[in-house]
Amino acid sequence: MAKATKQEDIARLVLDLSRNLTGHYEARLAELHLTIPQAMLLRQLGDALPMNEAAGKLHCDPSNVTGIVDRLEARGLIERRHLATDRRVKQLALTPAGRRLRRRAEAILQTAPGVSDLPAGDQAALQALLTRSLRH
Repeated sequence: MAKATKQEDIARLVLDLSRNLTGHYEARLAELHLTIPQAMLLRQLGDALPMNEAAGKLHCDPSNVTGIVDRLEARGLIERRHLATDRRVKQLALTPAGRRLRRRAEAILQTAPGVSDLPAGDQAALQALLTRSLRH
């Protein structure tokens, strides 16, 4: 069996970290009865936001946002509003219950096991390296 290259080792470690973080977020958000995409949408809704902009911020197709919105709206966490200047545009806004849950979800999303335990200098170096890597 061939020995893994340094690039393969790095890729494996990044994937392992991603899986660890995803598993952490899924488990913690499940306690709030949220999925990661639902929590990310709540996080984006500080102010009312048109659905197409929400899709852009989530890096997904607007049709995917519709299902996420339907589930959050059914729970009374967000509401669709018509834009006063263009009734064809639907804006998403948090309800009071949505704002409360958003704060709890944000507290979870701000944690990063395996990263937040690193010293500040290591976190800054990792952030710089990942940012540079993603630009290519």
